[in-house]
Amino acid sequence: METNLHSPQRRLIELRIEHADLNALVDRVSHALPLDELMLQRLKKRRLRLRDLIAAMELKLDPKEPA
Repeated sequence: METNLHSPQRRLIELRIEHADLNALVDRVSHALPLDELMLQRLKKRRLRLRDLIAAMELKLDPKEPA
């Protein structure tokens, strides 16, 4: 079976992995001394954009049924 390397499902998995990596990085940076607040702010902003992108892709791939 041929795997589609550019499928939306695969992209969603990659985004989830990147989000998890950013979570770990935010934790490390927030506990590092001296605290680099600008870097922490940028990482959190990137993490939030990823979360929004993941949510949009999930909705597109599996739309909710109308009630």
